[in-house]
Amino acid sequence: MAWLEITVRTTSDSIEETAAALTAAGFQELVLEDQTQFEDFLEQNKACWDYIDEDLQQQLQGLSHIKLYLQSSQEAELSRLKAFAEERNLLLQTDILPETDWENSWQEHYPAVEVGEKLIVLPYWLADSDHSGRLPVILDPGLTFGTGAHPSTQMVMEAMEQLVTLDSRCLDLGSGSGILSVTALRLGAKNAIGVDIDPKAESIARENAAYNGFSAPAFTACTGDVTGDKALMERLSDNCYDLVLVNIVADVIIHLAPVLPKLLTKESTLICSGILDTRLEDVIHALTRAGLTVLQTKAKEDWRCIIAKNVL
Repeated sequence: MAWLEITVRTTSDSIEETAAALTAAGFQELVLEDQTQFEDFLEQNKACWDYIDEDLQQQLQGLSHIKLYLQSSQEAELSRLKAFAEERNLLLQTDILPETDWENSWQEHYPAVEVGEKLIVLPYWLADSDHSGRLPVILDPGLTFGTGAHPSTQMVMEAMEQLVTLDSRCLDLGSGSGILSVTALRLGAKNAIGVDIDPKAESIARENAAYNGFSAPAFTACTGDVTGDKALMERLSDNCYDLVLVNIVADVIIHLAPVLPKLLTKESTLICSGILDTRLEDVIHALTRAGLTVLQTKAKEDWRCIIAKNVL
């Protein structure tokens, strides 16, 4: 059955009103694409990222429209939609989508990714495929951030290949999908704790750990903000970690810097990533001010990774 993609042209000032009217008229699952709203969202949440995909920004340049999808057989619905547009002087564009397996086609965008010398990140539907002798890190890539494809994540994993030992105890701050915790355990770590401020990440990380055969006490996950939750911080700092992993963005790392020494002994190693090259000096300054010593920086594309120690 062929599908139709219908684009309703509108303006930034009226896109919300038009979407509400479409919903009231019985049209559901609308996709709103608007440059102004996108830019407002970025401004309101700029502390969450340093990098925005330039291709995406270009695609949204000057756009303000609503998309919805109908099957070609839904002639009555299409007629109603045309009447809706005519009544409001809105321009409609109708495109026939090529027939495909929509339910599973998204999986094509998540191939296996070899990382470093030892690891391979696999989506769960490729778990039984040939690992090429590498250690598999199996994930559901559709759930949350952390698929192994991003340079910042790869640099941490590559560093972990050199630093994780059989007795390693690891703490993963901003754990997301749990990919770094799973990597630590796959490399032979004794245990790993994943912490994220997003409650959904906790269950997602547990699910991904289970794909790899890991569960408590080897892997535990929790929700919280170590800078604001005193009880969580005390609970975490009661343990000794050989490796602390922070793969987020520069501003969050800078915010975390004052509490990181409390999670590190003189033997511990800190790996920070998710840092754009333009923010590297800012992060180094924050870590140094907190009493940490930067031992090494790694680079991949526009991203930087820092390896540091607590020498005080």
